[in-house]
Amino acid sequence: MVTFLFTSESVNEGHPDKLCDQVSDAILDACLEQDPESKVACETCTKTGMVMVFGEITTRANVDYEKIVRETCRGIGFTAEEVGLNCDTCKVLVHIEEQSPDIGQGVHGMGTKRPEEIGAGDQGIMFGYATDETPELMPLTHVLSTKIGARLTEVRKNGTLKWLRPDGKTQVTVEYKKHQNGALEPIRVHTILISTQHDETVSNDQIAADLREHVIKAVVPAKYLDENTIFHLNPSGRFVIGGPHGDAGLTGRKIIIDTYGGWGAHGGGAFSGKDPTKVDRSGAYIVRQAAKSVVAAGLARRCLVQVSYAIGVAEPLSVFVDTYGTGKVSDEEILNLIKENFDFRPGMIIQALDLQRGGNKRFQKTAAYGHFGREDPDFTWEVVKPLVKTVVERLID
Repeated sequence: MVTFLFTSESVNEGHPDKLCDQVSDAILDACLEQDPESKVACETCTKTGMVMVFGEITTRANVDYEKIVRETCRGIGFTAEEVGLNCDTCKVLVHIEEQSPDIGQGVHGMGTKRPEEIGAGDQGIMFGYATDETPELMPLTHVLSTKIGARLTEVRKNGTLKWLRPDGKTQVTVEYKKHQNGALEPIRVHTILISTQHDETVSNDQIAADLREHVIKAVVPAKYLDENTIFHLNPSGRFVIGGPHGDAGLTGRKIIIDTYGGWGAHGGGAFSGKDPTKVDRSGAYIVRQAAKSVVAAGLARRCLVQVSYAIGVAEPLSVFVDTYGTGKVSDEEILNLIKENFDFRPGMIIQALDLQRGGNKRFQKTAAYGHFGREDPDFTWEVVKPLVKTVVERLID
């Protein structure tokens, strides 16, 4: 038996980088809700007492950017300087221009191209990944680190742990067994690390006890914990100063947290603040659906799908599949199956996944606690497409 340790991390919605992701996606939601054809590339940055939104947006929507910034910060819990930012008094800077016509004519023809003709908003490579080690078909390390972070926010907002503040980070190390066929089996949780912002008055002993009782026990299945599991709970000893006061924030700096926690691969493109003509987002969504559909069908225990694009070109340059030796049929067979069942042209991805629908904080919800592995009807890319019948028919033939 070969075993190894693997670690994934996450950050809370109050982390300054995640604050920026949520502001950028809240602006995207507002634009798409009024004008589904909006072209949005919105970045956000923040530091003490300041939030700035900047980028390129072409839309018919009437958007109050400052109001969205303040409401997003308030929803996270940044309502006073002592917690890291005051949503009502912070300075809000807006520097928005329209999309370059050079890009517009090449990608969507300034609105004249049919959906099947829309080109990719940029060049790039995107990856989708799935594994059967959890019901979400996501890596266990990523699932646990993300859910621990989300639980911290839950017990802060519902009043269970009144000493909590918005900022925080988590990390989970799992011991895995690797089978000869390439499949992975989680054995136990090796280490749990939580660093959470807190009030001045709470003691380190209370922090540790409360985190074990109200966060870890509520998230981590008991079967994965044993007497050898290591806990690092606020190991720095003090985390009062947080949010933008403690650290600068910027959209797109948590791309591994947004995806698979270091598993699979990543092309480097961030998601938040981008409309679906930007294949960094839409391409990554469709290859997640493809990889998940393969694993859900039982065709492989693990699956990685890559797609690549050129700016202004509708058809992808390449599609690649790797099942790490876990496939019941060849990777070539699975690749052919994926090509038959998924249309990777940007305009067709937008239609298939309904990606021009904003509102309901649809994309803002993706900007904290991951874009994948979540049960939410707005996460259309998580819907599995049935594939087995096509494979069986081909094998019979």
